[in-house]
Amino acid sequence: MAMQAHEIEALIRETFSDAQITITDLAGDGNHYAAEVIDESFRGKNRVQQQRAVYAALKGKMDGSHGELHALALTTKIPE
Repeated sequence: MAMQAHEIEALIRETFSDAQITITDLAGDGNHYAAEVIDESFRGKNRVQQQRAVYAALKGKMDGSHGELHALALTTKIPE
């Protein structure tokens, strides 16, 4: 079963409570999303470390061919 944008945001928000999070359904099919996460906790971390932290927050929802979240284009940033 596909995930909804609000479910993705809720999972990310559990770990990044103060983040600015934008979720976009890229294809309108509930399977291909883009997420932008802007959070102070990314300061001092490289992009790979930032993105791993967000993927960890998804708690396995993208794991394997039976994951609930099929595709997520992820952008992470530090607040300006």
